[in-house]
Amino acid sequence: MPSYGYPCETGTAPSASFDSKRQAQEWAQDTEYQIRQGTYGKPRAGTFGDLMERFAESVSPGRAGARWEIVRLKKFSSDPISQILLSELKTQHFAEFRDRRLTAISPGSVNREINLLGSVCRYALREWHLLDHHPIQGLERPRDPRPRDRRISMQEIDQICAALGWQEMAPQTRRQEVAWTFLVALETAMRLGEILALNHEDLNLEGRYVTVQVSKNGDKRHIPLSRRAVELFKMVQDRSGSFLQVGRDVASALFRRARINSEIDDLRFHDTRHEALTRLARKLDVLDLARMVGHRDPRSLMIYYNATATEIALRLD
Repeated sequence: MPSYGYPCETGTAPSASFDSKRQAQEWAQDTEYQIRQGTYGKPRAGTFGDLMERFAESVSPGRAGARWEIVRLKKFSSDPISQILLSELKTQHFAEFRDRRLTAISPGSVNREINLLGSVCRYALREWHLLDHHPIQGLERPRDPRPRDRRISMQEIDQICAALGWQEMAPQTRRQEVAWTFLVALETAMRLGEILALNHEDLNLEGRYVTVQVSKNGDKRHIPLSRRAVELFKMVQDRSGSFLQVGRDVASALFRRARINSEIDDLRFHDTRHEALTRLARKLDVLDLARMVGHRDPRSLMIYYNATATEIALRLD
């Protein structure tokens, strides 16, 4: 049974035992935070801003998308909701937060932010016992926009690759690395961050798969490789460590520049996931497809599957 202990200014070392290592680590992070803040063993009320700060420091680092969470929570410290005392926190305050944010960002983005604040409230309620109710439950959410159905034509693929200086060989420049990433995404439906995180140890060419160690939902998964994907990975298989040197922000900027230079409208790198998944659906059954792209609920594949009526009709012949 995992246990942890810490020295404390009071002279008494806090310690506890838990049923799992995860619970013990979370307790250790939280207790260490309290000791550093000088609040261990003291009654705590504070504001929702204090709660967000605590969550960002002691919980977010262990979660998928930690960087995004920490940046967002820090940004929310300038919003009026951060000044609300926990003892006074109500659904109304989150409704007002929702309405403020809707004037600046899309409904889908607002929902993602509310999901994050919901995680903070849920942790405060169940783990820290700082709330006696979940103030976001029952909040009316903005309606998400219709999912994108942007497909990518072969002409657009050729234009993007040309704009990035792609040659059918191991990428030598950051622009060529972005082109390689773009082509891999079209074959595998992998996300940009997943591809950039791959290294030599993740590749199994003999078994024709590559391993994503940590995906968006926190799961590890093996990605089967098409013949074309195998060709692409053979170009970089001799590199030790990471396959690519380009970082995510630079890759995104280079892709946007290539799109603009190619005079292509309304194309995002993430649209490769739509295109790849729609192509793969012709070859794989729905359960294999869900397993490959990391969807626990096969129904969610409909967000990305965008076959045209003509493509479906041709299969009826």
